[in-house]
Amino acid sequence: MYPYIKRIIDFIMALIGLIILSPLFILLAIIIKLDSKGPVFFKQKRVAKDKGYFNILKFRTMRVDTPKDMPTHMLNNPDAFITKLGKFLRKTSLDELPQIINILKGEMSIVGPRPCLWNQYDLIAERDKYGANNIYPGLTGWAQVNGRDELPIALKAKLDGEYVQRRGFAFDVKIFFKTILRVIKSDGVKEGGVESIEIKDIEIREEVVK
Repeated sequence: MYPYIKRIIDFIMALIGLIILSPLFILLAIIIKLDSKGPVFFKQKRVAKDKGYFNILKFRTMRVDTPKDMPTHMLNNPDAFITKLGKFLRKTSLDELPQIINILKGEMSIVGPRPCLWNQYDLIAERDKYGANNIYPGLTGWAQVNGRDELPIALKAKLDGEYVQRRGFAFDVKIFFKTILRVIKSDGVKEGGVESIEIKDIEIREEVVK
C-alpha cells in the first residue's frame, strides 16, 4: 500500500516544489548560459526501477568536453572540468533540482537509492543482493545521508538494502530532513581521486546496517 501512497506524495511535493522554485530555475538557467558554453541541462543515462533506464536531469556543472558516463569523483582532475558556477551548484546540491521533473514523470522518487550510472556494473550487482534495484531511485537516500560519495560500493549497496527493508513514511521523513542538514554542511561530497575511509568508520557503519 505504501508504494502507491508514496507515489502520490512524490507527485504532489514535486509539483509544489517546481512551482515555488520556478523563479530560481529561471535564474540559474540564465547564469549557466552566461557562465559557459553548452546547454542548461545535463542528461545522463541512469538505472531505473527494475533495472530499466531513464535520463536523469541536472543543471550542467561541467564543460561540454568532460568524459561521458564517468562519476565525477573518479576523474583524476575534476576541477579542470567543473565550471565556476558548477562548483557552487554542486556544493549546495542545487544542480540536482531538475530531478523534480524526473519525479513528476514517475521515473524517480523523492527518497530511494540514488540512481547509478548504466555502466556501474559493480554497484548494480551489489544492489541486486538486497533488492535495491527493484524500487524507484531517489533524489536522496539512506546511503546519501550516511556518507554519499565517500562510501565504498559494498557498504553503499548494503545501506540501500536497509532502506528497502525499512522504507515507510516515517523513515522517508527522517531521511528527507537529514538530507537538508547534510546539504547545509556539504557533507560527503568528493570531487576526485580515490579517497580512503578509516576502517574503524566503515566498521561502525556496518554495525548500523546489520
